[in-house]
This record gives sequence, C-alpha cells and structure tokens, in this order.
Amino acid sequence: MSKKPDEWFKQADYDMKTAEYLFKGRRYVYSVFMCHLSIEKALKGLYQKKLEEIPPKIHNLIYFLNKMGLKPDESIGKFVVKLNEASVVTRYPEELGKLQKDFTQPIVKDILLRSKEVLKWIKKQL
Repeated sequence: MSKKPDEWFKQADYDMKTAEYLFKGRRYVYSVFMCHLSIEKALKGLYQKKLEEIPPKIHNLIYFLNKMGLKPDESIGKFVVKLNEASVVTRYPEELGKLQKDFTQPIVKDILLRSKEVLKWIKKQL
C-alpha cells in the first residue's frame, strides 16, 4: 500500500530535522543527503495530492516539478537543480575525503537553510 500525501509530508519534516541533527554533528555529507530526501518526499506528497497518482520510485526533483507543471522562482529553481545534482554524489560517493572537502560547514549551512525554504514553498503549493 502506498503512503498518503500527509505521510509524505510528515516524513519530509522528519528528514529535515534529521538533516539539522546531522549538521550539528558535523556529518555534512549526510546532512545534504537528508535535505534532498526531505525535498524529494515533500514533492512526492504534493505529486500524489495534485495528480492523484502514486509517485514513481525515482529521486529526480526536477522530474517532479516538471510533471506537476510547477515553476518556482529563479532562486528556488536554481537551488533545486543544485540539490538534485548533489544527490548523486552524496548517495553514491566515489571518495569520501573529496566530498568532505566539497561540503564544508558554511556550504552545508546554506544548503540546509535553502532546503528549509524550498520545503516551505512546496507546502504552499497544496
């Protein structure tokens, strides 16, 4: 049985809190991963609510925006593209040391803050 839209949003909130927890614990790579997962789940909840279809088991945030015909403002759109690209490297890291150099505290702090903004924006689309 598939999740209901409210369950997707509940899990998205939980995952965002997990991203914050990982950030505080200096697990920056996984904080970014959880930011992506949170946005992915929120988009899946919105997808299910708007299209009345079970969302596909994919991770591409852009796919969900396009499928629902959502056009975020430029800053949100660019950030979602950036977060979407970060998903692959944080999900399937080639070299942990390189990721740790790429995803420093200031960079991840910005990703976390912007992810929270995107999550709020998605919820406003209900």
